[in-house]
Amino acid sequence: MIPWEASPKKKRDCVFKKKSNEELKDFSLVPILEERILDGKGQSPFDPAHKHTAVLVDGMLYTGTMNNFLGNEPIVMRTLGTQPVLKTDTFLLWLQSDASFVASIPSTQVVYFFFGETAKEFDFFEKLTISRVARVCKNDVGGEKLLQKKWTTFLKAQLLCAQPGQLPFNVIRHAVLMPADPPASSRVYAVFTSQWQVGETRSSAVCEFSLSDIEKVFEGKYKEMNKESSRWSTYSGPVSNPRPGSCSVGPSSDKALTFVKEHFLMDEKVVGKPLLVKLDVEYTKLAVEMAKDVRGQGYLVMYLGTNIGSLHKAVVGKDSDTHLVEEIQLFQEPEPIRNLLLAPAQGALFVGYSGGLLRVPRANCSVYRSCIDCALARDPHCAWDPVERACRIFFNISTDLTSWKQDIDLGNPAWACANGPMGRSHHRPQSPPQLIKEVSAPLHSILELPCPQTSTLATYHWTHRATPIQTSSSAVYNGSLMLLLQAEVRGLYQCWATENGFTHPVVSYWIQSQEDPLPLDPELAGIPRERVETPLTVGGPTPLTTPRSYWSHFIIVTVLLALVLSGALIGLASSPFRAFQAQRKVQGCGTLPPGEKAPLSGEPPLQPPKDTRTLNGGGVDADNNQLGTEVA
Repeated sequence: MIPWEASPKKKRDCVFKKKSNEELKDFSLVPILEERILDGKGQSPFDPAHKHTAVLVDGMLYTGTMNNFLGNEPIVMRTLGTQPVLKTDTFLLWLQSDASFVASIPSTQVVYFFFGETAKEFDFFEKLTISRVARVCKNDVGGEKLLQKKWTTFLKAQLLCAQPGQLPFNVIRHAVLMPADPPASSRVYAVFTSQWQVGETRSSAVCEFSLSDIEKVFEGKYKEMNKESSRWSTYSGPVSNPRPGSCSVGPSSDKALTFVKEHFLMDEKVVGKPLLVKLDVEYTKLAVEMAKDVRGQGYLVMYLGTNIGSLHKAVVGKDSDTHLVEEIQLFQEPEPIRNLLLAPAQGALFVGYSGGLLRVPRANCSVYRSCIDCALARDPHCAWDPVERACRIFFNISTDLTSWKQDIDLGNPAWACANGPMGRSHHRPQSPPQLIKEVSAPLHSILELPCPQTSTLATYHWTHRATPIQTSSSAVYNGSLMLLLQAEVRGLYQCWATENGFTHPVVSYWIQSQEDPLPLDPELAGIPRERVETPLTVGGPTPLTTPRSYWSHFIIVTVLLALVLSGALIGLASSPFRAFQAQRKVQGCGTLPPGEKAPLSGEPPLQPPKDTRTLNGGGVDADNNQLGTEVA
C-alpha cells in the first residue's frame, strides 16, 4: 500500500482557496509503477461535489468532469490507450459552465455522455436547465490544422422526458443502458427530476429512450447561432459529405471542421417515454435488468435509489404498466444513495453511500406468507411453491416450475392461487378466512382488534357479521377496531384488504363474552382457530360489588361552577363604574393635568376644536363600554 497524504503546503493552499480542511482517514492506493502515474486533471474532479462520469472502453478512458479548481470548466476527455488524448474546446463553449455529468455509455462506434446544463437556445426563459446527450466517436484522432488535440466529432442534443400537457422533467440524474441484439434496439433508461419544485420534495420520472432514436437525431438537422442576434435557429444550408461530426474514416476537411466548431448542437429532440412518475420522491440512481417469470415471459425490473436512502423496486408489465413491488429504507439517518450496481450471479444489488457499500438481495420473497400475498406482490422473481407452501425465489432453480403460481400482469390471486381450473376474473366471491382468532373477555371490556396492513397498495375495511363498518367512524382508529364488548356486538369481525380488485380477509376474530360464550357459526366449521388471551383487552369493567362513588367529582364541579358564576357577577357589577371613568376621560382630554409644563415654544397648549356632532347611543369608549349621548 502506498500512503498518499497531501503535503502541508497543499493543505494550506486548499484552505486558502476556501476548500475544506478535512482529510480522509486510512486512505491508500494500490501500488503502481511511478512512470505510470498520470496527472488527474480532466480525468478526476477537483471536488467530490463536482458531478463526474467515466467509462473504460478498449483500454481508453472517457471522462466527463470539471477541468479546474473552481468547478466552472466542464470537459469531455479521452486518455490512456494508443489513441491521442482529445478534449472539448473550452473557448468554443461546446459545454456550458454549469454542465453536470451523470452517466457515460459506450456503443458500437461512439461513446454517449449524459448531462444537464443551462440552455442557451431558449432566450424566453432565464436559467432553464436542459438535459443533454453528447456523442464522440471512438476513432476520432483530432484535427491536423484546426481542432488539434480537440474532438472533431463532438455533437450534443436535447433529451425530453415529459407527460402530455405537463411541465417536463428537465433535470437528469442518472442513465443506464439495457443492451439488446441487434444493438440498435437497445434502450437507455434515465431518471429525471423537475426544476420546478411543488411541495417539499421534487417529483421524479423514469423515461425510456431508444438508442436508434438517439442515432436518428444525430443524423438529422443542425442548429446554428446568429451572431448578430445571439439566437439559435435551424440550419437549412448545405451539408458536406461525409457529414460533419460523423465517424467517417480518415481526417476531416478544414471546411467540415469549421462547420463542426459552430454547429455542434442538433436541431431535433430525443423524446423519451415515461414509464414511472412518482410524486414527492426524488430518485438519484437506477439499475435495470430483464427478469423472466415461471412461464418465460420477460419483464423489465428497475431498482431506484432516492435522496433519503430508500430503495424502490418497480416492474414494467404489459402496455408499460409499471407498479412498485417493494420499498426498503436502508439507513436510519436519511442520506442519498450514491450508486447502484447489480450482481446477477450473486442475486444481489450493491448500494453505494457515504459510509461504504450495502449488499441487498434482489428479491425478498419470504416476507409473503401466503399464496395470496405472493401473487399480489407481482414480483417476477417470486412465485408460490405449492409443494413447500412458501413464496420462493425461483431463479437458479432447476426443478419443474409449471405448478408454481404467479400473475405478474394482473396480480389476481383468484386465478393464481386456485386449486382447479378457473378463468382470470377479478369478481370471484370473497374467500373464507384461513384462521379465526377467538377472543373471550368480560362484558363491558374495551377491546382493540389490530388489522395488519402488509401492503401499502391495498385499502382496508372492517365487517361485523358481513355488515361493513364505516371506516370514518370512531370505532376505527389507525386501522384497528375499538370495541366495547356487549351482548349484541358479539360474533365474527373481519378486516378485509382490497388490491387489484381482489378482496380477501387479512384477519378474522370471533368475539364472545366470558359470562355467556357464543357458539361458533356452523358455516365456519373446519377453519383453524387460535385463542387470543387478554392482551387484546384495553380496559376491564369495575366489579359490581364495589360501586364507584362520584361524590368527590360532584363537589369539585360545584366549586368550579360557583367560582365562574362569581367572576361573571363581579364583572357585570363593575361595568357602570368603568363606563363612568370612560366618560371622564372623554370630557377631560382637552386640559393639561396638574403639574404638566407648557410647550417649549412658550405658546399656550392647543385646545381641541369644538364639534357639535354627537355620539348616539351606539358609541363605545376605549374599554368597549356603551356610552350615552355626549358632546365630543
